This record gives sequence, C-alpha cells and structure tokens, in this order.
Amino acid sequence: MSRYDCIVVGAGHNGLVCAASLARAGRRVLVVESRDRVGGAAVTREFAPAYRVSAGAHLLYLMPDALIRELALERHGLALAASRLPTTALALGSALTVGPEPRLPGNSEDAATWRSFSARMLKFSRLLLKILGDTPARLGTEAWSDRRALLSIALSIRLLGRRDMQELLRIGAMNVYDLLEEYFETPLLKGALGFDAVLGSNFGPRSPGTVLTWLYRLAGQSGSNSGLALPRGGLGAVSEALGRAAQAAGATIRTGAPVARILVREDRAAGVVLESGEEIEADRVVSNADPKATFLNLLGPEHLDAGFVRRIQHLRARGNVAKLHLALDGLPEIAGVDAAARGGRVLISPSLDYLEHAYNHTKYGEVSQEPALEISVPSIHDPDLAPAGQHVLSAIAQYAPYTLKNGWPQSRAQYLNALVLLLERYWPGLKARIRAAELLTPPDVEREFGITGGHWHHAELALDQFYFVRPVPGAAQYATPMPHLYLCGAGCHPGGGIMGLAGRNAARQILKAA
Repeated sequence: MSRYDCIVVGAGHNGLVCAASLARAGRRVLVVESRDRVGGAAVTREFAPAYRVSAGAHLLYLMPDALIRELALERHGLALAASRLPTTALALGSALTVGPEPRLPGNSEDAATWRSFSARMLKFSRLLLKILGDTPARLGTEAWSDRRALLSIALSIRLLGRRDMQELLRIGAMNVYDLLEEYFETPLLKGALGFDAVLGSNFGPRSPGTVLTWLYRLAGQSGSNSGLALPRGGLGAVSEALGRAAQAAGATIRTGAPVARILVREDRAAGVVLESGEEIEADRVVSNADPKATFLNLLGPEHLDAGFVRRIQHLRARGNVAKLHLALDGLPEIAGVDAAARGGRVLISPSLDYLEHAYNHTKYGEVSQEPALEISVPSIHDPDLAPAGQHVLSAIAQYAPYTLKNGWPQSRAQYLNALVLLLERYWPGLKARIRAAELLTPPDVEREFGITGGHWHHAELALDQFYFVRPVPGAAQYATPMPHLYLCGAGCHPGGGIMGLAGRNAARQILKAA
C-alpha cells in the first residue's frame, strides 16, 4: 500500500499551489484528480472543432506576482499573450474605458472624481490584500497568534489615517449602488463598477455587503503588476504551469483517479480510497473540493458533529453565472471602440438599474432576457485558439440561477438565444459570424467541474461567509473538525478566482501543525 505525507484531493489551481508549497518544504505529496487533466475549472479545452477556450474563468488578474515568482511559473511555461488589458463598458450608441484615466464623454466632473475615488479604494484594497494572504484569526481564544493577527488588522486600519479609516468603516458593509450613486453621475460608469461588485455572486447592486465584494476584486488586482491578463494558451496554461511546478518540487500527480471517500482511522483522516478500490495512506489529507462535497460526500456526516453538519448543509453555494462560448468566422467592429479595446475586457452593464433588473429575475427562478456580460475575445492576442482569421468569444453571463421554475432543459435554448440577441444589439454583425455556440449553466458547471451547486467560489462570498467564518465556524483556518483533514479550495479563505492564496495559506497551516 502506498503512503505519503500529504494527499491533495483535486488538481484545481489551489490544490496544485498547495501541493507545490508542501513539496517545496520537503513533504512527500500526492495529488489525485478525477479528470484526465489538471486545472479544475481553470482549463483550456476545445468546444468546437479547432476552437479552444478557457472553460471557466477566462482572465488572469487575481494571482499575486509574489506567488508567481515563488513557484517560478514563468520557468514552468507560463507566458502572457496580453497584459494590462483595458475594460470597456458598452451602452447603446456609446462606450467608455474604465481605468486610471477613464474616458467619460461629456462629464469631466466624474472623471475628476474618479481619480480621487479610485486612489482611495485602491488604498482600501491593499489593506484587504494583506488580510487575504494570511490565515484568519480565531475569535474568542487566548492564543497570542490570534490576538496578534487581530491587532495587526486594527493597526492597519488605524494607519489609514482618521478620514480614510472613518470612510472604510462607513462603507465596508454598504451596498455598492448607494456608494456609486453618492459619487458619480454617469450611468455607464456606475454600471461598469457595479458589475465588478456582483460578478459571480447571488447579489444585486443594492444587496448589503457588495462594497466588500468589490474591494475583494480590487484587492486581487492590486497584487498583480500585469493587471487584466490573458495567458498564452488560455487559463489552462496557468494550471499546467502549476502542475509542472508541483512536480518539479517533488509532488506526484495522478489524473483519472477519482476519490470515493476519505479514509478515517482512529478518529483521524488517514488517506483516501479511490473509486477503483485502491487505498492510499497519508499523514494528512487536503481537500481542494468544495466544502459540501468534502464533508457530506467524501468524508461523510457520520464522522462529524451534528451542529457542524447543519452549518455545512446551510452553506449558501448555488451558482448564478453562465458561461457562453462562441466560434466566430470573423469579428465585426463596434462603433466608437478601437481594436485595442475589443481585445480587452468588454462589459455590457449600462447602468446600476440595468444590473438590478437583471438580478430581480433570479429571485423568482427566472432567467433575465437582458443579463450583464463580461466579454473576452482571447484569439485577438492568442490566434492559436482558433483557425486562421477566425475567433473565439468567451462571455460570463450574470445572472443565471442554478434552479429555474421551468428547469434548464426547457430554458437553455431560450437563454442562449437571449444572450446572442443581446450581443447583437451591442455588437452589431456578431450574430451572422457565429459558427458554433456552447452554453454552460450552473448545473453544467456542477457536472463538468464537480463543484456542488455550480458556484465558482464554492460558497457565496458574503459578510457572513468571509474571513473568520469562511466557509463556516469550525473550519475557518483550513483545519477541520476531523483531525488531519484540511481544506485548501475556493470555499475557504480568501475565496474564489484564479488567485492561489487559499492553497498557499493552507500549506502554511499544515506545515505549522506538522
């Protein structure tokens, strides 16, 4: 029977970061992955003959430069096809570019306000970035390490200065709608900024706490000098580089090896049992799977306290995002949008009210006929993703609820048609260029990537599921109530996105405990 120091269940990007970090520290590590490739939802795959696309996330901007350097990912094959991509927001008949110097037609006052506003928000996000990279402190303990962590946060907030500290405390739990209405007049600017606060969530812009989710995205960006970036070969290239980094450090990766259950002996995690029946022993087991899959399926509730099981069952983890892939035989122009902007990040979120109306449908188990979209055409910068002269378009559609009144089998064609018609309204001529289309709904994400509920963050990123209490009390510092079982995926702190910090933080906790 094989034996390792650590077994990592799941070769998603966080699992690979965790494995590489443990192996670099001299641990004997095995990664077991059910699919035939590494990457989880961060994979590049063909969706139509000769057309390849990032199947899940399609832009790299949350992974800190420090982590990329630490694992030497460039040496292991990671290269960027484009970096510092602009964000362009579309309205019918107009567009604006959001960035350090936004182009806001006809509103110089908003442009001036944006400079001071964005500088302050970036200051807040850098404070949050420090928190994202650390293990959450435990509340109610006498341990000096926990007290020191809490004091460090309090001191960092105080060092912002009196006015900025007061402003952060005022807006921290606020909804992004009210914040943006307070500062700006331009509907298109507010719609674009509000989109970033709700992307991937079950929130509308009027939902409390959406300022926090917006700062979370800004925090991830503040740790990267590349800004919004497109890896050459798609997001799968990031996962492949992480896999090579883990293997170079000494980790073993086995694909096509689905785990049936976590092995428990003498009231502690002691390895895994594969679906083939093979048992593999380890001193510690680290799950990159979502919390519900880890505790309710792989471990089993019989090994856990009833109160903890109830908290896991009530964890909010239902996806609200669909992914659209289009194979195009050409790319029409957009009036008023130059080629550089078309090759960047393009948003359809023309106002905060547009976003809120799109969100309203999800409350009643309906799909919106006018969802908000984040669009990327990676083949502009990475032509190998499509045949010569042709393109792939990747779009994240916010909102698309996991559960529909009429069911996804009956609603899929209707929603796909609504997305295509919406694109045609804002990007005339696109519909005639479509040669193939693929739509991934939350149930599709659940099936393809094994994420319970199809939620990209594995659990809703909200004030009551963040930091001290992510995913739930009793499992918020990567260790779990089952001795020698740890979490390292997006369901634990700091959350989802192609960031890798959850994997690195988990590895540090394991090494500290060993």
